[in-house]
Amino acid sequence: MVRKSSDSLRTVLAENIKTFRKEKGFSQAGLAEQCGLHRTYIGSVERHERNVTLSTLEVLASTLGVTVPELLTERESPSNNEQTGKLE
Repeated sequence: MVRKSSDSLRTVLAENIKTFRKEKGFSQAGLAEQCGLHRTYIGSVERHERNVTLSTLEVLASTLGVTVPELLTERESPSNNEQTGKLE
């Protein structure tokens, strides 16, 4: 029997990878190159299509300068004011 991670965990991972990747200024291809992965693999992870191994999580986290738990923990969404740069 093959086990799959929950959709919610894959969604959190996908969004975090995408967010951290953009914060570091990586394209999908650039992140993939730094991790020794194929660019289409990064895209499929960001689209919630793939499960990743623990070793891949470690490589992604290291390359992005975060911890594995940070990749797997849902981040708070900035409020609309923070997104637009307005102060209350």
